[in-house]
Amino acid sequence: MKKRTHTCGELTAANNGKRVVLHGWVASRRDLGGLIFLGLRDRYGITQVVINPKEANPEVVKAAEAVRYEFILEVGGVVNKRPAGQANPKMATGEIEVMVDVLRVMSQSRTPPFLVEDEVDASEELRLKYRYLDLRRPRMQRILALRHKAAQVVRSYLSGQGFLEIETPMLTRSSPEGARDYLVPSRIRPGHFYALPQSPQIFKQLLMVAGFDRYFQIVKCFRDEDLRADRQPEFTQVDIEASFIDREKLFEIMDGLFAALFRDVLGIKLKLPLERISFENAMSMYGSDKPDRRIPWTLCDLTDVFRRSEFGVFAKAVGQGGVVKGLNVGPIEVSRKELDGLDGMAKSVGAKGLAWVRVTAEGLSGPISKHIKDEERKALLGACAAGEGDLVLMVADRRDIAEESLGGIRLHLGRKSGLVDESKWDLFWMTDFPLLEWSGEEHRHMAVHHPFTAPHAQDVDLLESEPGRVRSQAYDIIVNGFEIGGGSIRIHQRPLQERVFRAIGIGEAEAKEKFGFLLEALDYGAPPHGGIALGFDRLIMLLAGGNSIRDVIAFPKTTSATDLMAEAPSAVSKAQLKELGLTLKK
Repeated sequence: MKKRTHTCGELTAANNGKRVVLHGWVASRRDLGGLIFLGLRDRYGITQVVINPKEANPEVVKAAEAVRYEFILEVGGVVNKRPAGQANPKMATGEIEVMVDVLRVMSQSRTPPFLVEDEVDASEELRLKYRYLDLRRPRMQRILALRHKAAQVVRSYLSGQGFLEIETPMLTRSSPEGARDYLVPSRIRPGHFYALPQSPQIFKQLLMVAGFDRYFQIVKCFRDEDLRADRQPEFTQVDIEASFIDREKLFEIMDGLFAALFRDVLGIKLKLPLERISFENAMSMYGSDKPDRRIPWTLCDLTDVFRRSEFGVFAKAVGQGGVVKGLNVGPIEVSRKELDGLDGMAKSVGAKGLAWVRVTAEGLSGPISKHIKDEERKALLGACAAGEGDLVLMVADRRDIAEESLGGIRLHLGRKSGLVDESKWDLFWMTDFPLLEWSGEEHRHMAVHHPFTAPHAQDVDLLESEPGRVRSQAYDIIVNGFEIGGGSIRIHQRPLQERVFRAIGIGEAEAKEKFGFLLEALDYGAPPHGGIALGFDRLIMLLAGGNSIRDVIAFPKTTSATDLMAEAPSAVSKAQLKELGLTLKK
Protein backbone atom coordinates (compact mmCIF):
# COMPACT_ATOMS: atom_id res chain seq x y z
CA MET A 1 0.00 0.00 0.00
CA LYS A 2 1.29 3.45 -0.92
CA LYS A 3 1.19 6.33 1.52
CA ARG A 4 -1.89 8.52 1.17
CA THR A 5 -0.85 12.04 0.21
CA HIS A 6 -4.22 13.76 0.51
CA THR A 7 -7.76 13.11 1.72
CA CYS A 8 -10.70 13.10 -0.66
CA GLY A 9 -11.83 16.49 0.56
CA GLU A 10 -8.82 18.78 0.29
CA LEU A 11 -7.62 18.99 -3.33
CA THR A 12 -8.26 22.31 -5.11
CA ALA A 13 -7.05 24.15 -8.21
CA ALA A 14 -3.96 25.10 -6.19
CA ASN A 15 -2.91 21.43 -6.47
CA ASN A 16 -3.12 21.43 -10.28
CA GLY A 17 -0.37 19.29 -11.82
CA LYS A 18 0.56 17.64 -8.52
CA ARG A 19 0.90 13.87 -8.26
CA VAL A 20 -1.29 12.44 -5.48
CA VAL A 21 -2.34 9.15 -3.89
CA LEU A 22 -5.91 8.83 -2.55
CA HIS A 23 -7.68 6.08 -0.60
CA GLY A 24 -11.46 5.82 -0.32
CA TRP A 25 -14.80 4.20 -1.10
CA VAL A 26 -16.45 4.33 -4.50
CA ALA A 27 -19.41 6.66 -4.05
CA SER A 28 -20.39 6.84 -7.72
CA ARG A 29 -19.44 5.33 -11.07
CA ARG A 30 -20.11 6.61 -14.58
CA ASP A 31 -18.81 4.83 -17.68
CA LEU A 32 -19.17 7.19 -20.62
CA GLY A 33 -17.52 4.82 -23.05
CA GLY A 34 -14.45 6.88 -23.65
CA LEU A 35 -13.89 7.75 -19.96
CA ILE A 36 -14.66 6.15 -16.59
CA PHE A 37 -15.54 8.61 -13.80
CA LEU A 38 -15.44 7.49 -10.16
CA GLY A 39 -16.45 9.50 -7.10
CA LEU A 40 -13.97 8.52 -4.38
CA ARG A 41 -15.25 9.21 -0.85
CA ASP A 42 -13.74 9.31 2.63
CA ARG A 43 -14.94 11.19 5.72
CA TYR A 44 -13.36 14.41 4.48
CA GLY A 45 -15.23 14.62 1.17
CA ILE A 46 -15.46 13.31 -2.39
CA THR A 47 -12.96 13.64 -5.23
CA GLN A 48 -13.73 12.80 -8.84
CA VAL A 49 -11.12 10.52 -10.38
CA VAL A 50 -10.94 9.76 -14.11
CA ILE A 51 -9.61 6.72 -15.97
CA ASN A 52 -8.90 7.35 -19.65
CA PRO A 53 -8.57 4.01 -21.50
CA LYS A 54 -6.51 5.70 -24.21
CA GLU A 55 -3.84 6.84 -21.76
CA ALA A 56 -3.99 4.49 -18.75
CA ASN A 57 -2.30 1.13 -18.41
CA PRO A 58 -4.58 -1.71 -19.66
CA GLU A 59 -4.46 -3.34 -16.21
CA VAL A 60 -5.72 -0.09 -14.64
CA VAL A 61 -8.54 0.09 -17.19
CA LYS A 62 -9.47 -3.55 -16.57
CA ALA A 63 -9.51 -2.97 -12.79
CA ALA A 64 -11.62 0.19 -13.20
CA GLU A 65 -14.15 -1.65 -15.34
CA ALA A 66 -14.61 -4.22 -12.54
CA VAL A 67 -15.01 -1.61 -9.81
CA ARG A 68 -18.44 -1.39 -8.17
CA TYR A 69 -20.21 0.75 -5.59
CA GLU A 70 -18.51 0.83 -2.14
CA PHE A 71 -15.31 -0.90 -3.27
CA ILE A 72 -12.28 0.58 -1.50
CA LEU A 73 -9.60 1.82 -3.87
CA GLU A 74 -6.09 3.14 -3.84
CA VAL A 75 -5.58 5.48 -6.78
CA GLY A 76 -2.57 7.42 -7.95
CA GLY A 77 -2.49 10.13 -10.56
CA VAL A 78 -2.08 13.77 -11.42
CA VAL A 79 -4.45 16.55 -10.34
CA ASN A 80 -6.05 18.21 -13.33
CA LYS A 81 -8.06 21.43 -13.24
CA ARG A 82 -11.46 20.79 -14.83
CA PRO A 83 -12.19 22.47 -18.17
CA ALA A 84 -14.07 25.78 -18.12
CA GLY A 85 -17.75 25.32 -17.35
CA GLN A 86 -17.30 21.80 -15.93
CA ALA A 87 -16.47 22.73 -12.32
CA ASN A 88 -18.95 21.54 -9.67
CA PRO A 89 -19.56 24.37 -7.16
CA LYS A 90 -21.44 22.00 -4.84
CA MET A 91 -18.24 20.05 -4.11
CA ALA A 92 -15.28 21.40 -2.14
CA THR A 93 -13.09 19.56 -4.68
CA GLY A 94 -15.29 20.55 -7.61
CA GLU A 95 -12.58 22.54 -9.40
CA ILE A 96 -10.39 19.50 -10.05
CA GLU A 97 -10.28 15.84 -10.98
CA VAL A 98 -7.51 13.27 -10.71
CA MET A 99 -6.31 11.58 -13.90
CA VAL A 100 -5.58 8.05 -12.66
CA ASP A 101 -2.65 5.94 -13.81
CA VAL A 102 -2.50 3.63 -10.77
CA LEU A 103 -5.55 1.83 -9.39
CA ARG A 104 -5.69 -0.99 -6.88
CA VAL A 105 -8.75 -2.57 -5.29
CA MET A 106 -8.02 -2.72 -1.57
CA SER A 107 -11.38 -4.25 -0.60
CA GLN A 108 -14.48 -5.39 -2.44
CA SER A 109 -18.08 -4.87 -1.30
CA ARG A 110 -21.31 -6.73 -1.77
CA THR A 111 -24.17 -4.62 -3.12
CA PRO A 112 -25.28 -2.61 -0.05
CA PRO A 113 -28.94 -2.81 1.08
CA PHE A 114 -29.31 0.95 0.51
CA LEU A 115 -27.42 3.76 -1.18
CA VAL A 116 -24.76 5.34 1.03
CA GLU A 117 -25.81 8.94 0.47
CA ASP A 118 -27.53 11.70 2.43
CA GLU A 119 -30.95 11.44 0.78
CA VAL A 120 -31.18 7.75 1.47
CA ASP A 121 -34.46 5.99 0.72
CA ALA A 122 -34.38 3.38 3.46
CA SER A 123 -36.25 2.77 6.69
CA GLU A 124 -34.60 3.65 9.97
CA GLU A 125 -34.74 -0.01 10.99
CA LEU A 126 -32.75 -1.03 7.92
CA ARG A 127 -30.22 1.75 8.47
CA LEU A 128 -29.77 0.74 12.12
CA LYS A 129 -29.31 -2.92 11.17
CA TYR A 130 -26.48 -1.88 8.84
CA ARG A 131 -25.33 1.03 10.99
CA TYR A 132 -21.73 0.80 9.78
CA LEU A 133 -23.03 1.59 6.28
CA ASP A 134 -25.37 4.31 7.54
CA LEU A 135 -22.41 5.93 9.30
CA ARG A 136 -20.55 6.22 5.98
CA ARG A 137 -23.10 8.77 4.80
CA PRO A 138 -21.58 12.27 4.68
CA ARG A 139 -24.32 13.72 6.88
CA MET A 140 -23.71 11.17 9.63
CA GLN A 141 -19.97 11.79 9.49
CA ARG A 142 -20.53 15.55 9.71
CA ILE A 143 -22.75 15.06 12.76
CA LEU A 144 -20.22 12.89 14.61
CA ALA A 145 -17.45 15.36 13.73
CA LEU A 146 -19.64 18.13 15.17
CA ARG A 147 -20.17 16.01 18.30
CA HIS A 148 -16.42 15.60 18.68
CA LYS A 149 -15.89 19.36 18.30
CA ALA A 150 -18.56 20.14 20.87
CA ALA A 151 -16.97 17.72 23.35
CA GLN A 152 -13.61 19.42 22.84
CA VAL A 153 -15.18 22.82 23.48
CA VAL A 154 -16.76 21.55 26.70
CA ARG A 155 -13.48 20.11 27.96
CA SER A 156 -11.47 23.18 27.01
CA TYR A 157 -13.91 25.70 28.50
CA LEU A 158 -14.51 23.89 31.80
CA SER A 159 -10.81 23.14 32.24
CA GLY A 160 -10.16 26.85 31.75
CA GLN A 161 -12.68 27.56 34.51
CA GLY A 162 -10.75 25.37 36.96
CA PHE A 163 -12.86 22.21 36.68
CA LEU A 164 -11.20 18.78 36.96
CA GLU A 165 -12.43 15.85 34.85
CA ILE A 166 -12.92 12.96 37.28
CA GLU A 167 -14.50 9.57 36.51
CA THR A 168 -17.16 8.04 38.75
CA PRO A 169 -18.18 4.34 39.02
CA MET A 170 -20.27 2.53 36.42
CA LEU A 171 -21.24 -0.17 38.92
CA THR A 172 -23.07 1.33 41.89
CA ARG A 173 -26.13 0.59 44.04
CA SER A 174 -29.77 0.83 43.11
CA SER A 175 -31.64 4.02 44.03
CA PRO A 176 -35.29 4.10 45.12
CA GLU A 177 -35.95 7.36 43.26
CA GLY A 178 -36.08 8.16 39.54
CA ALA A 179 -36.55 5.77 36.61
CA ARG A 180 -36.03 2.01 36.73
CA ASP A 181 -32.42 0.92 37.11
CA TYR A 182 -30.51 -1.44 34.87
CA LEU A 183 -29.34 -4.14 37.27
CA VAL A 184 -26.13 -6.18 37.06
CA PRO A 185 -26.01 -9.41 39.09
CA SER A 186 -22.94 -10.05 41.22
CA ARG A 187 -21.23 -13.40 40.72
CA ILE A 188 -19.15 -12.93 43.88
CA ARG A 189 -22.17 -12.12 46.07
CA PRO A 190 -25.09 -14.22 44.78
CA GLY A 191 -28.46 -12.53 45.21
CA HIS A 192 -26.90 -9.06 45.19
CA PHE A 193 -26.94 -6.59 42.33
CA TYR A 194 -25.13 -3.55 41.10
CA ALA A 195 -27.06 -0.83 39.27
CA LEU A 196 -25.78 1.10 36.28
CA PRO A 197 -25.85 4.79 37.20
CA GLN A 198 -28.81 6.93 36.15
CA SER A 199 -26.55 9.87 36.99
CA PRO A 200 -23.38 10.34 39.05
CA GLN A 201 -25.43 12.55 41.41
CA ILE A 202 -24.30 11.21 44.77
CA PHE A 203 -20.70 10.68 43.68
CA LYS A 204 -20.30 14.23 42.42
CA GLN A 205 -21.67 15.54 45.72
CA LEU A 206 -19.16 13.36 47.54
CA LEU A 207 -16.40 14.85 45.39
CA MET A 208 -17.44 18.26 46.72
CA VAL A 209 -17.31 16.90 50.27
CA ALA A 210 -13.84 15.60 49.38
CA GLY A 211 -12.73 19.14 48.55
CA PHE A 212 -12.25 18.96 44.77
CA ASP A 213 -14.19 22.23 44.43
CA ARG A 214 -14.96 21.95 40.71
CA TYR A 215 -15.66 18.69 38.86
CA PHE A 216 -16.95 17.72 35.43
CA GLN A 217 -17.30 14.58 33.36
CA ILE A 218 -18.69 13.60 29.96
CA VAL A 219 -20.28 10.40 31.15
CA LYS A 220 -22.57 7.53 30.14
CA CYS A 221 -25.81 7.17 32.11
CA PHE A 222 -28.50 4.49 32.01
CA ARG A 223 -32.26 4.58 32.57
CA ASP A 224 -34.75 1.82 31.92
CA GLU A 225 -37.67 3.99 30.82
CA ASP A 226 -40.16 4.32 27.99
CA LEU A 227 -38.34 5.67 24.96
CA ARG A 228 -39.07 8.29 22.29
CA ALA A 229 -37.12 10.24 19.68
CA ASP A 230 -35.02 12.15 22.22
CA ARG A 231 -34.49 9.31 24.74
CA GLN A 232 -32.15 6.32 24.82
CA PRO A 233 -31.56 3.62 27.47
CA GLU A 234 -27.90 4.68 27.54
CA PHE A 235 -27.12 8.32 26.97
CA THR A 236 -24.34 10.82 27.51
CA GLN A 237 -24.43 13.82 29.80
CA VAL A 238 -22.05 16.60 30.69
CA ASP A 239 -21.97 16.37 34.47
CA ILE A 240 -20.86 19.46 36.42
CA GLU A 241 -20.56 20.30 40.12
CA ALA A 242 -18.94 23.15 42.01
CA SER A 243 -18.50 24.22 45.64
CA PHE A 244 -19.03 27.59 47.28
CA ILE A 245 -21.33 28.87 44.55
CA ASP A 246 -24.90 30.06 44.40
CA ARG A 247 -27.35 29.82 41.54
CA GLU A 248 -26.26 33.09 39.96
CA LYS A 249 -22.60 32.08 39.85
CA LEU A 250 -23.48 28.74 38.27
CA PHE A 251 -25.61 30.54 35.66
CA GLU A 252 -22.64 32.78 34.87
CA ILE A 253 -20.36 29.77 34.32
CA MET A 254 -22.92 27.92 32.20
CA ASP A 255 -23.78 31.01 30.14
CA GLY A 256 -20.10 31.12 29.22
CA LEU A 257 -20.13 27.44 28.24
CA PHE A 258 -23.13 27.87 25.95
CA ALA A 259 -21.60 31.00 24.43
CA ALA A 260 -18.40 29.02 23.68
CA LEU A 261 -20.36 26.12 22.17
CA PHE A 262 -22.48 28.28 19.88
CA ARG A 263 -19.50 30.42 18.88
CA ASP A 264 -17.04 27.62 18.16
CA VAL A 265 -19.44 25.03 16.75
CA LEU A 266 -22.00 27.15 14.87
CA GLY A 267 -20.34 30.54 14.59
CA ILE A 268 -23.26 32.17 16.45
CA LYS A 269 -22.87 34.86 19.11
CA LEU A 270 -25.29 34.51 22.02
CA LYS A 271 -26.57 37.49 23.96
CA LEU A 272 -25.60 37.11 27.63
CA PRO A 273 -26.74 36.74 30.32
CA LEU A 274 -29.36 34.22 29.20
CA GLU A 275 -32.90 35.16 30.22
CA ARG A 276 -34.48 33.60 33.33
CA ILE A 277 -38.16 32.73 33.69
CA SER A 278 -39.84 31.15 36.70
CA PHE A 279 -41.74 27.87 36.50
CA GLU A 280 -44.93 29.61 37.63
CA ASN A 281 -44.68 32.29 34.94
CA ALA A 282 -43.80 29.77 32.23
CA MET A 283 -46.82 27.62 33.02
CA SER A 284 -49.06 30.68 33.17
CA MET A 285 -47.82 32.08 29.84
CA TYR A 286 -47.04 28.94 27.82
CA GLY A 287 -48.57 25.97 29.66
CA SER A 288 -45.20 24.18 29.61
CA ASP A 289 -42.04 23.93 31.70
CA LYS A 290 -40.04 23.75 28.47
CA PRO A 291 -41.88 26.13 26.15
CA ASP A 292 -40.87 26.74 22.56
CA ARG A 293 -41.06 30.52 22.67
CA ARG A 294 -40.45 30.78 18.93
CA ILE A 295 -44.22 30.19 18.65
CA PRO A 296 -45.66 33.69 19.22
CA TRP A 297 -48.81 32.72 21.15
CA THR A 298 -49.22 33.01 24.93
CA LEU A 299 -52.02 31.88 27.21
CA CYS A 300 -54.49 34.42 28.61
CA ASP A 301 -56.28 34.25 31.97
CA LEU A 302 -60.07 34.48 31.71
CA THR A 303 -60.89 33.47 35.28
CA ASP A 304 -62.16 36.90 36.33
CA VAL A 305 -64.03 37.28 33.03
CA PHE A 306 -66.20 34.26 33.81
CA ARG A 307 -66.17 34.31 37.62
CA ARG A 308 -69.88 35.24 37.77
CA SER A 309 -70.84 33.96 34.36
CA GLU A 310 -74.21 32.41 33.60
CA PHE A 311 -72.30 29.78 31.63
CA GLY A 312 -72.40 27.03 34.25
CA VAL A 313 -69.38 25.02 33.07
CA PHE A 314 -67.01 27.98 33.47
CA ALA A 315 -68.62 29.40 36.61
CA LYS A 316 -68.55 25.99 38.33
CA ALA A 317 -64.87 25.47 37.59
CA VAL A 318 -64.01 28.89 39.01
CA GLY A 319 -66.25 28.36 42.02
CA GLN A 320 -64.38 25.15 42.84
CA GLY A 321 -61.04 26.99 42.91
CA GLY A 322 -60.16 26.36 39.28
CA VAL A 323 -59.39 28.75 36.45
CA VAL A 324 -60.45 29.55 32.91
CA LYS A 325 -57.47 29.86 30.57
CA GLY A 326 -57.55 30.87 26.92
CA LEU A 327 -55.29 30.68 23.89
CA ASN A 328 -55.70 33.03 20.94
CA VAL A 329 -54.28 31.21 17.92
CA GLY A 330 -55.10 34.02 15.50
CA PRO A 331 -57.01 33.69 12.22
CA ILE A 332 -55.75 30.19 11.33
CA GLU A 333 -58.18 27.79 9.72
CA VAL A 334 -59.08 24.80 11.89
CA SER A 335 -61.74 22.33 10.76
CA ARG A 336 -64.41 20.89 13.03
CA LYS A 337 -62.66 17.53 12.80
CA GLU A 338 -59.41 19.14 13.92
CA LEU A 339 -61.22 20.89 16.77
CA ASP A 340 -62.56 17.50 17.89
CA GLY A 341 -58.97 16.23 17.84
CA LEU A 342 -57.84 19.18 19.98
CA ASP A 343 -60.67 18.41 22.41
CA GLY A 344 -59.28 14.89 22.67
CA MET A 345 -55.80 16.27 23.35
CA ALA A 346 -57.17 18.38 26.21
CA LYS A 347 -59.05 15.43 27.67
CA SER A 348 -55.95 13.23 27.49
CA VAL A 349 -54.30 15.59 30.00
CA GLY A 350 -57.33 15.39 32.32
CA ALA A 351 -59.38 18.36 31.14
CA LYS A 352 -63.15 17.97 30.92
CA GLY A 353 -63.11 19.43 27.44
CA LEU A 354 -62.08 22.25 25.12
CA ALA A 355 -64.30 25.23 24.33
CA TRP A 356 -63.78 27.66 21.48
CA VAL A 357 -65.11 30.81 19.88
CA ARG A 358 -64.31 32.57 16.61
CA VAL A 359 -64.35 36.38 16.58
CA THR A 360 -66.56 37.75 13.80
CA ALA A 361 -67.70 41.20 12.70
CA GLU A 362 -71.03 40.51 14.38
CA GLY A 363 -69.55 39.19 17.65
CA LEU A 364 -68.63 35.59 18.47
CA SER A 365 -69.44 32.32 16.76
CA GLY A 366 -69.09 28.80 18.04
CA PRO A 367 -70.97 26.31 20.24
CA ILE A 368 -70.69 28.34 23.47
CA SER A 369 -71.02 31.83 21.96
CA LYS A 370 -74.69 32.09 22.96
CA HIS A 371 -73.71 31.66 26.63
CA ILE A 372 -71.29 34.58 26.62
CA LYS A 373 -72.78 37.95 27.56
CA ASP A 374 -71.73 41.14 25.79
CA GLU A 375 -69.59 42.43 28.68
CA GLU A 376 -67.88 39.04 28.94
CA ARG A 377 -67.19 39.11 25.20
CA LYS A 378 -65.51 42.51 25.48
CA ALA A 379 -63.43 41.39 28.47
CA LEU A 380 -62.44 38.15 26.65
CA LEU A 381 -61.29 40.06 23.56
CA GLY A 382 -59.25 42.40 25.73
CA ALA A 383 -57.67 39.69 27.88
CA CYS A 384 -56.65 37.61 24.83
CA ALA A 385 -55.89 40.54 22.49
CA ALA A 386 -58.32 38.97 20.01
CA GLY A 387 -59.61 40.64 16.87
CA GLU A 388 -61.87 39.80 13.97
CA GLY A 389 -61.13 36.36 12.51
CA ASP A 390 -59.20 35.10 15.54
CA LEU A 391 -59.88 31.70 17.09
CA VAL A 392 -59.79 31.53 20.90
CA LEU A 393 -59.53 28.13 22.61
CA MET A 394 -60.51 27.79 26.28
CA VAL A 395 -60.26 25.28 29.11
CA ALA A 396 -61.95 25.60 32.51
CA ASP A 397 -60.43 23.29 35.10
CA ARG A 398 -57.78 23.01 37.77
CA ARG A 399 -54.95 25.45 37.03
CA ASP A 400 -52.35 22.79 36.22
CA ILE A 401 -54.74 20.89 33.94
CA ALA A 402 -55.97 24.00 32.11
CA GLU A 403 -52.45 25.29 31.53
CA GLU A 404 -50.92 21.97 30.53
CA SER A 405 -53.70 21.08 28.11
CA LEU A 406 -53.56 24.45 26.33
CA GLY A 407 -49.77 24.28 26.38
CA GLY A 408 -49.85 21.03 24.44
CA ILE A 409 -52.35 22.44 21.95
CA ARG A 410 -50.22 25.59 21.56
CA LEU A 411 -47.20 23.50 20.62
CA HIS A 412 -49.16 21.22 18.29
CA LEU A 413 -50.94 23.99 16.38
CA GLY A 414 -47.88 26.26 16.33
CA ARG A 415 -45.74 23.60 14.68
CA LYS A 416 -48.52 22.44 12.37
CA SER A 417 -49.14 26.02 11.22
CA GLY A 418 -45.45 26.60 10.49
CA LEU A 419 -45.14 29.37 13.06
CA VAL A 420 -41.81 28.18 14.47
CA ASP A 421 -39.04 30.45 13.24
CA GLU A 422 -36.33 27.86 12.61
CA SER A 423 -33.74 30.59 12.07
CA LYS A 424 -33.95 31.66 15.71
CA TRP A 425 -32.21 30.20 18.75
CA ASP A 426 -34.09 30.63 22.02
CA LEU A 427 -32.10 29.77 25.16
CA PHE A 428 -33.23 30.59 28.68
CA TRP A 429 -33.14 29.38 32.26
CA MET A 430 -36.26 27.92 33.88
CA THR A 431 -36.13 28.54 37.65
CA ASP A 432 -38.03 28.01 40.90
CA PHE A 433 -39.62 24.64 40.24
CA PRO A 434 -41.73 23.08 42.98
CA LEU A 435 -39.55 20.93 45.23
CA LEU A 436 -42.18 18.18 45.56
CA GLU A 437 -45.21 16.89 43.67
CA TRP A 438 -47.98 14.56 44.78
CA SER A 439 -48.02 11.07 43.25
CA GLY A 440 -51.47 9.52 43.08
CA GLU A 441 -49.91 6.12 42.36
CA GLU A 442 -47.46 6.25 45.27
CA HIS A 443 -49.83 8.19 47.58
CA ARG A 444 -47.00 10.42 48.69
CA HIS A 445 -45.04 13.46 47.68
CA MET A 446 -42.06 12.80 45.41
CA ALA A 447 -39.09 14.93 44.42
CA VAL A 448 -39.67 16.82 41.18
CA HIS A 449 -35.96 16.67 40.32
CA HIS A 450 -34.22 14.51 42.93
CA PRO A 451 -34.27 14.38 46.74
CA PHE A 452 -30.91 16.17 47.14
CA THR A 453 -32.23 19.47 45.75
CA ALA A 454 -32.19 22.35 48.22
CA PRO A 455 -35.46 24.19 48.91
CA HIS A 456 -35.58 27.97 48.97
CA ALA A 457 -34.56 29.06 52.45
CA GLN A 458 -37.79 31.03 52.99
CA ASP A 459 -39.89 27.92 52.15
CA VAL A 460 -38.18 25.39 54.43
CA ASP A 461 -40.78 25.77 57.21
CA LEU A 462 -43.49 24.62 54.77
CA LEU A 463 -41.92 21.16 54.37
CA GLU A 464 -44.13 19.56 56.99
CA SER A 465 -47.25 21.75 56.74
CA GLU A 466 -47.59 22.53 53.01
CA PRO A 467 -44.94 20.53 51.12
CA GLY A 468 -46.58 21.21 47.74
CA ARG A 469 -45.86 24.93 48.11
CA VAL A 470 -42.11 24.56 48.68
CA ARG A 471 -40.04 25.99 45.85
CA SER A 472 -36.72 24.41 44.98
CA GLN A 473 -33.38 25.91 44.03
CA ALA A 474 -33.59 23.85 40.84
CA TYR A 475 -33.19 25.07 37.29
CA ASP A 476 -33.36 23.81 33.72
CA ILE A 477 -31.72 25.18 30.59
CA ILE A 478 -34.21 25.25 27.71
CA VAL A 479 -33.18 25.45 24.05
CA ASN A 480 -35.87 25.82 21.37
CA GLY A 481 -38.47 24.03 23.47
CA PHE A 482 -36.18 21.19 24.61
CA GLU A 483 -34.90 20.70 28.13
CA ILE A 484 -31.17 20.41 27.51
CA GLY A 485 -30.07 20.18 31.12
CA GLY A 486 -31.16 20.43 34.71
CA GLY A 487 -29.54 20.96 38.05
CA SER A 488 -29.86 22.57 41.43
CA ILE A 489 -28.16 23.93 44.48
CA ARG A 490 -27.81 20.87 46.72
CA ILE A 491 -28.63 20.22 50.35
CA HIS A 492 -25.34 20.24 52.26
CA GLN A 493 -26.61 19.86 55.84
CA ARG A 494 -27.78 16.52 57.20
CA PRO A 495 -30.79 17.73 59.26
CA LEU A 496 -32.34 19.41 56.22
CA GLN A 497 -31.61 16.38 54.03
CA GLU A 498 -33.37 14.14 56.54
CA ARG A 499 -36.39 16.50 56.61
CA VAL A 500 -36.69 16.29 52.83
CA PHE A 501 -36.41 12.51 52.97
CA ARG A 502 -39.26 12.43 55.51
CA ALA A 503 -41.36 14.72 53.29
CA ILE A 504 -41.16 12.17 50.46
CA GLY A 505 -41.87 9.21 52.70
CA ILE A 506 -38.33 7.95 53.25
CA GLY A 507 -37.94 7.14 56.92
CA GLU A 508 -34.75 7.05 58.96
CA ALA A 509 -34.10 3.34 58.42
CA GLU A 510 -34.62 3.48 54.64
CA ALA A 511 -32.56 6.67 54.35
CA LYS A 512 -29.71 5.00 56.22
CA GLU A 513 -29.95 1.88 54.04
CA LYS A 514 -30.12 3.70 50.70
CA PHE A 515 -28.12 6.86 51.34
CA GLY A 516 -26.24 6.18 54.54
CA PHE A 517 -22.82 6.98 53.07
CA LEU A 518 -24.06 10.35 51.77
CA LEU A 519 -25.71 11.28 55.07
CA GLU A 520 -22.57 10.33 56.94
CA ALA A 521 -20.48 12.40 54.54
CA LEU A 522 -22.63 15.45 55.31
CA ASP A 523 -21.45 15.14 58.94
CA TYR A 524 -17.83 15.69 57.91
CA GLY A 525 -17.87 19.23 56.61
CA ALA A 526 -19.85 19.39 53.38
CA PRO A 527 -19.47 22.73 51.54
CA PRO A 528 -22.39 24.56 49.95
CA HIS A 529 -22.45 23.25 46.39
CA GLY A 530 -24.54 22.88 43.26
CA GLY A 531 -24.34 21.71 39.71
CA ILE A 532 -26.04 20.69 36.53
CA ALA A 533 -26.18 17.83 34.04
CA LEU A 534 -26.55 18.59 30.34
CA GLY A 535 -28.05 16.06 27.95
CA PHE A 536 -25.17 15.95 25.50
CA ASP A 537 -26.99 13.84 22.88
CA ARG A 538 -30.00 16.16 22.86
CA LEU A 539 -27.76 19.22 22.66
CA ILE A 540 -25.88 17.79 19.66
CA MET A 541 -29.21 16.91 18.03
CA LEU A 542 -30.21 20.58 18.14
CA LEU A 543 -26.80 21.90 17.08
CA ALA A 544 -26.87 19.50 14.11
CA GLY A 545 -30.40 20.52 13.12
CA GLY A 546 -31.85 17.04 13.71
CA ASN A 547 -34.99 15.77 15.41
CA SER A 548 -33.82 12.44 16.86
CA ILE A 549 -30.91 11.70 19.17
CA ARG A 550 -30.47 8.37 17.36
CA ASP A 551 -28.92 10.38 14.53
CA VAL A 552 -26.18 11.79 16.78
CA ILE A 553 -25.20 8.56 18.56
CA ALA A 554 -22.82 6.24 16.73
CA PHE A 555 -24.60 3.00 17.69
CA PRO A 556 -28.04 3.80 19.14
CA LYS A 557 -30.93 1.61 20.24
CA THR A 558 -34.44 1.62 18.78
CA THR A 559 -37.51 2.83 20.69
CA SER A 560 -37.82 -0.73 22.02
CA ALA A 561 -34.26 -0.47 23.43
CA THR A 562 -32.94 -2.93 20.84
CA ASP A 563 -29.62 -2.86 18.97
CA LEU A 564 -30.67 -4.20 15.56
CA MET A 565 -27.07 -4.51 14.36
CA ALA A 566 -25.61 -6.43 17.32
CA GLU A 567 -28.99 -8.10 18.04
CA ALA A 568 -28.96 -7.03 21.68
CA PRO A 569 -30.43 -7.77 24.15
CA SER A 570 -29.94 -11.48 23.62
CA ALA A 571 -30.39 -14.71 25.51
CA VAL A 572 -27.49 -16.09 27.54
CA SER A 573 -26.51 -19.66 28.27
CA LYS A 574 -27.76 -21.68 31.24
CA ALA A 575 -24.15 -21.97 32.37
CA GLN A 576 -23.85 -18.19 32.63
CA LEU A 577 -27.09 -17.93 34.60
CA LYS A 578 -26.03 -20.74 36.93
CA GLU A 579 -22.71 -19.01 37.59
CA LEU A 580 -24.65 -15.92 38.66
CA GLY A 581 -27.06 -17.89 40.80
CA LEU A 582 -30.04 -16.98 38.60
CA THR A 583 -32.90 -18.97 37.10
CA LEU A 584 -35.49 -17.73 34.61
CA LYS A 585 -39.24 -18.17 35.04
CA LYS A 586 -40.91 -19.95 32.14
